[in-house]
Amino acid sequence: MTLQSILGNFALILFVLTVVTGIIWFFDRFYLSRQRRAKADAALAEFDARNAKLSADGIKLENSGRAALEANLLRQPTWVEYSGSFFPVIAMVFFLRSFLYEPFKIPSSSMVPTLLVGDLILVNKFTYGIRLPILNKKVIEVNKPQRGDVMVFKYPKDMSLDYIKRVVGVPGDKITYQNKRLTINGQALSYTPLPDYLNEDTLDYSQQFTENLSNVQHTIAVRSGRPPISLEGVMDFPNKDACSYNPEGFTCTVPAGNYFMMGDNRDNSEDSRYWGFVPDENIVGKAFLVWMNLGNFKRIGTFFK
Repeated sequence: MTLQSILGNFALILFVLTVVTGIIWFFDRFYLSRQRRAKADAALAEFDARNAKLSADGIKLENSGRAALEANLLRQPTWVEYSGSFFPVIAMVFFLRSFLYEPFKIPSSSMVPTLLVGDLILVNKFTYGIRLPILNKKVIEVNKPQRGDVMVFKYPKDMSLDYIKRVVGVPGDKITYQNKRLTINGQALSYTPLPDYLNEDTLDYSQQFTENLSNVQHTIAVRSGRPPISLEGVMDFPNKDACSYNPEGFTCTVPAGNYFMMGDNRDNSEDSRYWGFVPDENIVGKAFLVWMNLGNFKRIGTFFK
């Protein structure tokens, strides 16, 4: 693992911080604090004995110094104090991101018009099963991805990268994409034309359709004049022999334990057409909510499917 991939893996950074601050917190709680208490008790006993002797000699003393002495002796070192303060916060964030919900930022237009560049989205981490942090190994089965789900996953060509696409095919499905129309297991999907979509970033128009994918109706965008697939962009990938390509599209049979992913911006998405299937072990979670977009506040609170 390179330094760049380590720095890019926020989950790993959180895990290391949780472990380090946790060790310091427990070490202080069960060892250092007891040492400070023992030293404080000994010093206070000496302080009390000295004051008692002075009082017996008729010297009047102020007792306020005792509290200040005790507080000073029990004070945590700065590095321990900060670690102890940060530990519960970091541990909570790590738990939430690892097992419940994780935020992601949409960096490209491959899911337009469903998701826009700059959308900050939430991903449900437990919908598809409970997985061990960092290792991403599933330990508890919950649900399987379904056609139409918007899913975040580790890019098969570089596991340090997170991709987001729509599940088009599940294990065993025969996917055919010809002339920019999908057929799944011999059944052609229905498409309803919509007004053209204006991409405000590039100021160009795309055709829009409502695609009915296993009763999940969502919007896709296509560009007239673009081929359904760029054959020179197709890479080598595991189980490539399950696919056949031609200038008008492709046909793939999804292997067991894998999923076929496509972007909603069909002519501007690098997806399973080019780099292959997504194994179950690459799954991160199901995306469902835009919680922030600093460039478009109207996007806040948008649930999508």
